[in-house]
Formats: sequence, structure tokens, C-alpha cells
Amino acid sequence: MKIDINADLGESFGQYTLGDDEKLMSVITSANVACGYHAGDYRTIPQSIKLAKAANVAIGAHPGYPDLLGFGRRNMDIPAEEVYQLVVYQVGAVRAFCMVEGVPLHHVKPHGALYNEAAKNRNLALAIAQAVKDVDPRLVLYGLANSQLIEAAKQLDLAYAPEVFADRTYTEEGLLTSRQYDGAVITSLESIKKQVSELVFEGVVTTATNKKIPMQADTLCFHGDGQSAYHHAKVIRDMLEADRVNVQAINY
Repeated sequence: MKIDINADLGESFGQYTLGDDEKLMSVITSANVACGYHAGDYRTIPQSIKLAKAANVAIGAHPGYPDLLGFGRRNMDIPAEEVYQLVVYQVGAVRAFCMVEGVPLHHVKPHGALYNEAAKNRNLALAIAQAVKDVDPRLVLYGLANSQLIEAAKQLDLAYAPEVFADRTYTEEGLLTSRQYDGAVITSLESIKKQVSELVFEGVVTTATNKKIPMQADTLCFHGDGQSAYHHAKVIRDMLEADRVNVQAINY
């Protein structure tokens, strides 16, 4: 049994520092680097790539809506054709810095509201998947397990990784509970351990309404902006490896 552990990183910008990226790099196997629209900038992108390279962590682009003030977590009414261009633009920026550092870009994972909307909007999902494929057909698309984004990747014959979340609750439809609601983010380490155990060893998740639904877990996400991100990720990785799970980056 194997699983990838990923985290959203490189989300500092200008004079503002968010998360402890260097520490988190030591316990994850793939990093999603903010591309400058929801967070990150032209300095943090190469910094993140260098940290990932030193830690032997697979590098991914993490494109989002152009919403710095809302951290990319507010939905925006943008046509699918324009979303395609947004994704190409952002992925291209991270890919260029990867080329400078002599490391490959491994995957793409949309951020925040773009990710959540693509999970249920077929046209948006296809636009994102097509953008990824057009930039580099060897890239892996990370998307919410059982979502439209995964279906779009399948349709376009693009490598994909169904993603699950250690620190988020789920609806009965298999979507992430909106952050507008209490309990959307799991902060208790014991609750995180229970959810991860279900996802990895049973292939199910217990929803916010206490219903079990099937969920394929190829990659497990921790949010890098959380205060306890490093501690939680380390405990979970240690737990999985103690149960003989091979923690490694997605390899196709």
C-alpha cells in the first residue's frame, strides 16, 4: 500500500509570511506551489522550488483565481475559456522556474474556490484539464476524489491522482464542507487520525452527517497555512509508515 502526502506551500508574498514551508517539506512527498494569483509571488515561487528540490519533494503548480485579498477562496464568475488561460499562465510560471532550477514540474492542483468549483462543474474541469495537458501532457492532475476534475482528466487521457483531505470534513455528495460552516476544518489531531485511517485503510470517509461514503485516496492533503500543519503531518506520516504504508510521490 502506498500514498502521497501533499501540502499547499509558497503562499507568502511581499512582506507577508504564511506557513513554515521549510519544516513542512521534511514530512511531505509533494508540494503545491502558489503561482502568484491567490498567493505567492515571483520571489516565493523559486524559493519554494529550491526548498522542494533540496528535500527531494515532487513539485506541483497550484493555480487559483486572481483573488489575493480573498486568498483564492471566493468563487468568481469567469468563463471556462478564460479559466483555461489563467491556468496556462500560472502553470507556465512555475514550470519556467522549475526549468531554471533543473527540476521537473510533476503535477498541477487547482486552489481553493477554483478547485471546489471544478469538482462539480464539468466545463470548468475540462478547461483546467485541457490547460494542464496543453502545457505538458506528462503532468499529473490532482483533484478531489470522485469529482468532475478527475473525470475530465480521464476523458483527456491525462494522468490523475484522486485527492483526499486529512483536515477537512465532507458532505454526503463527496464534496468538501464549505468553510462558511462551523466544523469545515478539522483541528483535533485524534479526529484527523481517525479520518486518515478510514480513508487509507478502508477507502471510505465519514461525512459531516455521519454517513460513510466510498473515497479513493491516492494523495493526502494537509493545508500548509494551518498553525499545526507540520505537527499533524508528521504524526500522520509516522502513523502510516508504522502501519507499513509506503509514503511516496505519485509515480506514473
